[in-house]
Amino acid sequence: MHELSIVESLIDLCEENALANNAKDIQEIYVNIGRLSGVEVDLFKRCFETFKENSQFCKNAKLLIELAPLEILCLKCSQNSILEQNVFKCPKCESIEYKITQGEDLHLMRLVME
Repeated sequence: MHELSIVESLIDLCEENALANNAKDIQEIYVNIGRLSGVEVDLFKRCFETFKENSQFCKNAKLLIELAPLEILCLKCSQNSILEQNVFKCPKCESIEYKITQGEDLHLMRLVME
C-alpha cells in the first residue's frame, strides 16, 4: 500500500508549487501513471480523496489521471514500440531483449491554480 506515501508526496509537491506561485487554491491536478509503475490507480484515487481534506491548497482539487503506455526500445532491431497488455516482446522481431523507455513512473504533469 505504497499509494498512501505517494499521495502524501504528491500533495506536498502540489502545496510547494502553490506557495511558490502565490496561489490561493489548486483546482486540478494532472498526473501520468505508467503501466509498470506499481501504482494501483483506484487505491491511489481513494487515498487522494481522503488526504486532500487535510491540505491547505488541495481540498477542492480534482485529480485527473492519464495512464501511460509501456514504451520500449528493442535492443535487437532498434524499433521503438508500445507494448500491448501482457505482451512483453518486440512486436517487430519478437525479441525479449529491450529497454523500457516509458511506463514505469508516475509524474505530476500540470496544476491548475487560482
